[in-house]
Amino acid sequence: MANHPSAMKRARQNAKRRARNRAYRTRVRRVIKAVRQAVQAGDAEAAREALQRAIPIIDKAASKGVLHWRNAARKVSRLSRQVHALSAS
Repeated sequence: MANHPSAMKRARQNAKRRARNRAYRTRVRRVIKAVRQAVQAGDAEAAREALQRAIPIIDKAASKGVLHWRNAARKVSRLSRQVHALSAS
């Protein structure tokens, strides 16, 4: 455990950031799961709506540094491809 005042402050900041990042990451996983479930169910309209809700959340996580921007772009791309494939068929 930290003993120096600046190290104690850093530990508090790290704990706060870790909690915030976990919340963002959990939210991203939840919206991705919603899109995938809609795709698996074959409901194109629900999948499109879920994707529209998911994209800003994923982008915000990337802007906050929770996800790397390329990782976020890859997630959005793959989800979009699944939704569009469902709509096309």
